[in-house]
This record gives sequence, structure tokens and C-alpha cells, in this order.
Amino acid sequence: MRDLTLHGSRSPVSLKEDVGQSDGQDSISDVEKAHLERIVWRKLDRWVLPVATIFYLLSFLDRSNIANARVAGMQTSLQMTNYQYSIALTITYVPYIAAELPSNLLLKYVGPRWMLPAMVTIWGLVATMQGVVTTYGGLLACRFFLGLMEGGLFPGLVLYLSFFYPRDRLQIRVATFFASASLSGAFSGLLAAGIVNINGKGGKPGWAWIFILEGIFTFLFGFVCFFILPNSPATARFFSTKERDYVVARLRGDGAVASDDKSDDFSWIEVLRCFKSLQVLMLAPVLFFLGVTLFGLAYFEPTIVAELGYTGNKAQLMSAPPYAVAFVISMITAVISDRYSCRGFMIIFFTLCNVIGFAMFYASTSNHIRYGSLFLTITGCYCSAPPLITWISNNSSPHVRRATGVAIAFTMTNAGGILSTWLMGSLSIAPNYTKATITNIIMSVGACVLSCINLAYLWHQNRLKAERRQLMAQVDEPEGLGDESAWFVYKL
Repeated sequence: MRDLTLHGSRSPVSLKEDVGQSDGQDSISDVEKAHLERIVWRKLDRWVLPVATIFYLLSFLDRSNIANARVAGMQTSLQMTNYQYSIALTITYVPYIAAELPSNLLLKYVGPRWMLPAMVTIWGLVATMQGVVTTYGGLLACRFFLGLMEGGLFPGLVLYLSFFYPRDRLQIRVATFFASASLSGAFSGLLAAGIVNINGKGGKPGWAWIFILEGIFTFLFGFVCFFILPNSPATARFFSTKERDYVVARLRGDGAVASDDKSDDFSWIEVLRCFKSLQVLMLAPVLFFLGVTLFGLAYFEPTIVAELGYTGNKAQLMSAPPYAVAFVISMITAVISDRYSCRGFMIIFFTLCNVIGFAMFYASTSNHIRYGSLFLTITGCYCSAPPLITWISNNSSPHVRRATGVAIAFTMTNAGGILSTWLMGSLSIAPNYTKATITNIIMSVGACVLSCINLAYLWHQNRLKAERRQLMAQVDEPEGLGDESAWFVYKL
């Protein structure tokens, strides 16, 4: 009888058998296995990862470029108050949050190759329409539908990549496409600085062209991806038969996918089990806290920079360096986190960076020190998100439980985004943002403490599972336990 682990997926021992033979073929050598291990992930990194990265870059760009448009004169042109600007940001998040869980549960059954490009194409059209609105009401309508179409993308991408990569190779890939968010922060400022120079062309102000040009590119890229995005490793045309069999067997052995479709069928019981999972419940407030700090900086960093003495195009350009630094550090730490399986330690370190950065901004009146603090806070936010999301994905199984966990993660993050639009927009007065800064310090401390508790909890659970493995065999364990199986070792 085959050894079973997780929700019916085969153990690493069985994996060795599967990789060594396929449909009765002779066993492949260790040298060939090593060759396959190198080549298959490189192929995925060439064909799947770049598309996911550009999807998320465009998502963040099209959602947050309203901050650059504001600096370029949108608020004045549409005669908006600060309160109305906060409303415009908030209305994006209501449908965004509502779409996340149903979208994630539908992704596998509709098919990622259809669902993901469809979302990108439609929101590209909506993003473009922001550039032709002439009233505040028109902007609100665009922001609502932008949130509705974008809502399922980020959790969908995390889930999609988990179809292709083993758990110990996932964070660097999640970090790669999430780092595009920090890259988009840098790119958005530089791009906006160039686009506003065509102010007046076609009778449109410079801020309108920011929306139009960036939205058109999103639409075209989404349309092209209908023809290039694979549904799963089993249907990827860039794999040979041997490579395809190897990847599928590797994922089954790791518990990333089930050994049969029945194990991954939709079940409300698995949805409810995820809501009862202690590790998900402990990380949910951490994700909320992160959402407050991350989106507050995403939407208001260009304004903060402008209030530090930089004006016009200089403000757009000076908003870029903190994001560029965050991008580089995020990639470096993702490699370390994957290699040493230290998700929790990375989160703790970067939430401490947040605490220090916000404390610097609060305590100092020097514009130079406050600008320097942005390097710590933006790096802290953008570098703690990938290990946090990967932590939930790595430690949730089977598929429906993982899909629900990832959706919960992003629901909480974007709920924090709603608070951030008011905290930085109307409830805290510029240029000091005193209430917002104190709140961000408290939330960063809270995120650090809860991450420590969750790390200790997972370490303790792994010890208990190790004891259970000594007392029973895999075949004696009930099926369908998912991440509660004694043979499912939590990533720390």
C-alpha cells in the first residue's frame, strides 16, 4: 500500500517511486533527477512567474496611481476635498474585499488561464476610464468597478503559484511578484513624472493621461495572456512528458496538490476548518495591521514626500527610492527565507523595522530624517508581506482550506487598507500625521508580538506531531486531515 500524507497525497517515499517511474517506465537515475530539478523550476520561472509578476505590478500600479494623479492636480480639477479623496479610496476596497473569497474558491474550477487574464483585461478598461471622467461621481464609479475586478487577483496569484511550486520554493516566487508592488511604487513616480509632461494633449490634463496610458497597457497585456497562461503543470505546453510527470509527482509528495481530484473537491467543511485554524486566526490581525501600514504608505507616500519640501516632478521622483530599496531587500530576504524556512523570523524582523521607522517619523521634525524613515517603513511593510502570505499558504492544506486561508489573509489586509485611507486622509492632519503615526507604531508592535506567538505555536505543534509519528504509521492515520496530519510539518 502506498504511504499517504496530507489529504491523500503521497509521502516523499512514494514521491521517489513516482519520479523514478512513470506509467511503467524504467526508473530514472539520480543524475537525471537532479537535472530535472534544475530545469523544471527554471522553465516555470520563465513562463509563469513573469506573467504573475506583471499582473500584480499592473494591479498595484492601477490601484495606487491615484496618489500620483492627486499630486499632479486631479483633486483640484475634480474639486475634491480631502474627505472626498478618502471616500474615493475607500469605495475601491468594499467590492475588492467582497470578491476575494468567492474568486479564490472559483479559480481552480473556472480555470486560471481564463479567470486571471479576464480580470486584468476588464480592470484595464476601467482604469483607462478614470482618465476621461469629469466629475467626482464618475471617479467613484470607476474606483468601485476597479476594486471589484482587482479583488481576486492577489489571492488568486498566490493560490495559482501554489499549483506549480513546492512549499519550500514558494516564497521567493511570491516575493518576486509582490516585490513588483514596491517596484510599481518606484516606477509609478518615475512614470508619472514623464506622463504629466504631455499635459494638455487631446484636451486632457496630465493627471488624466496617467490613468489612460497605464490603463491601456494593462488591457493589452491581459488580452495577450489569454493565449500564454497555463492552467497547471499537467497542461503546460512548455514541459516535456518526463518534466510534467516529475513536477506533478514532486508537488504531490510535498502536499502542494492532492493525488486525485476528489481530494481537492470543494467542501464547506474545509472552509469552516480554515476559519477554526489557530494559525490563521493568529495571523489575521497581523495581516490587518500590515494592511493599515502598507496601504497608508502606498496611497500617501507621494503626498508625504511633497510635504517634506519637494514639489512638482521632484516630489514624484523622490517618492521612488524607498520603493527601489524595498524591492532589492525583499528579493534577498525571500531567498534566505526559502532556504532556511524562516518565515516567522523574517516577519518579526521587518515589523521591528516598521516600529523603528514610524518612531523616527514621530520623534523628529527634520525633513531629512523623516524622509530617511520612509526607507525603513516601506521596506518593513513590503518585505514582511511575502513571508506572511506564504506562511499561511505553506501551512494550509488541502486546496479548499488553502484557498480560504489565502482569501482570509487578503480580506484582512484590505480591511486594513480601508482604515488607512481615513487614518492618513482625514483623521490625521498633515504634515505630522501624529495620530496615524502613533497608530502605525502600535499596530507594528502588535504584529510583531502575534508573529512571535504564532511561531511558538507552530514549533510546539511540530513537536507534538513528531511524537505522534513515533507512535503510529502513516497508513493508520485517518485520511483528510490536511495540515492537521502528523506527517504535515509546519513551516516556521
